[in-house]
Amino acid sequence: MCGIAGELRFDQAQASPEKINRMLEVLEPRGPDGSGIFVQNSLCFGHRRLKIIDLSDQAAQPMADNDLGLVIVFNGCIYNYPELREELRNKGYKFFSDGDTEVILKAYHAWGQDCVRRFQGMFAFCIWERDNKRVFMARDRLGIKPFYYIKDNNSLRFASSLPALLETGDVDTSIDKMALHYYMSFHAVVPAPHTIFNGIKKLPPATVAMIEPDGRMVQKSYWSLDYRRTAEDQKRSKEDWVDAVEEALKLAVKRRLVADVPVGVLLSGGLDSSLVVGLLSELGQKISVPFLSALRM
Repeated sequence: MCGIAGELRFDQAQASPEKINRMLEVLEPRGPDGSGIFVQNSLCFGHRRLKIIDLSDQAAQPMADNDLGLVIVFNGCIYNYPELREELRNKGYKFFSDGDTEVILKAYHAWGQDCVRRFQGMFAFCIWERDNKRVFMARDRLGIKPFYYIKDNNSLRFASSLPALLETGDVDTSIDKMALHYYMSFHAVVPAPHTIFNGIKKLPPATVAMIEPDGRMVQKSYWSLDYRRTAEDQKRSKEDWVDAVEEALKLAVKRRLVADVPVGVLLSGGLDSSLVVGLLSELGQKISVPFLSALRM
């Protein structure tokens, strides 16, 4: 799962490692396997790590690539990172780790903001450009991975959870009435950029943001769901659609098997999780359900 946190100062003041440490303490359950901080004058990044891909210290975060002049904190998983790494190697990039975090760094250097269009996965990350002091933030297409932030004229703070940001103090915790309306109307859902507090916002799904050293922030959406049917779609029979859905589900499950540790499934007994377990079995995965024996006792 992992947890990310950071502070950027626009007033030339020193970023606060103490604030980042307080946030990391709150984020510890998201990443119990490791912790790290990167400080450079007006910027400070923090990371809590849950080891899933490349269990070595080479993949620890915050990850810095001194040759490219980039530093990243990342939460998520890029399922197609092996293919992207090979493509980047063919472009001349060399790698010091075997995970997906470094692939994001190289992809950003190679393709800029459009790198997110190439990622298949769930992600929230922040990249610092050492030479021009800009910061790039991104969130996956459906907003699976969280990205909360506080911004004023002097600074920007971000984290993987709202409680972590509250630990930094000096937060406007007055209730966002529009968010409360959404919460009460849509079964506890508060859509981005709102949160329940006026002082904290969420980076919307499928959105990237560039923050300049003076605090100027430009957001843009890089993806939206296309509901239009192609000419090929129009010709599909009911059976064709059933087959297409099944293949799409199998591909989605297969992609999520990318890990250097055992993969688990939260099995609720509902249709969705049961379907995932069934597809895992079809893909040749050994399914172990250790709690069943306990339930029979």
